[in-house]
Amino acid sequence: MKKHWYDYLWIAELTYMALGFFNILFAWLGMLFFCIPLIISLIWGTKGYCNHCCGRGQLFGLLGGRFGLSRKKDIPKWMKCRWFRYGFLLFFFVTFFQMLWNTYLVFAGVQELRQVVTLLWTFKLPWHWAYHGTLFSPGAAQFAFGFYSVMLTSTILGLITMILFKPRSWCVYCPMGTMTQLICKAKGGRDGIITEQNKEALK
Repeated sequence: MKKHWYDYLWIAELTYMALGFFNILFAWLGMLFFCIPLIISLIWGTKGYCNHCCGRGQLFGLLGGRFGLSRKKDIPKWMKCRWFRYGFLLFFFVTFFQMLWNTYLVFAGVQELRQVVTLLWTFKLPWHWAYHGTLFSPGAAQFAFGFYSVMLTSTILGLITMILFKPRSWCVYCPMGTMTQLICKAKGGRDGIITEQNKEALK
């Protein structure tokens, strides 16, 4: 099968995670992974990003497929259910806005910068080596620590479901995928819960 430039975007995912390990301010680049899918679905009413440009999905497909790190078992039916996907999306929003609130407190000078990455919303890991000071407000760094926590946690969840089930099982309940699906439905688009390309990757 002929390769396209977007088939190598898994490199961007790995690069992003590595940059955030050495300098937390690079975590701001992750906003592209949030904004681009929403823009595509809002303008064109499709899940084009999920179909072709999701570096994380490509990474899971590569590790679980080509490198055989996946058990390639069917994902449980309850993880495909609407209540689980929407519930996970709601939980994601709650934690995301909590992160924004903590960022505001640092910007306002009410709270000091916490140089930690929160893994799986529970475990606070020291990450001080990744912050070297900045000309910007400490609030900018606080957002970066919080956002990197979100990205690292979701990557780990995706890796776990990749190992236990099919390679791109994360795509079934990914909050961004659920949001873009809702937008596509509102615009009368044809994209469903899992795109055709993701169906193939889940096999």
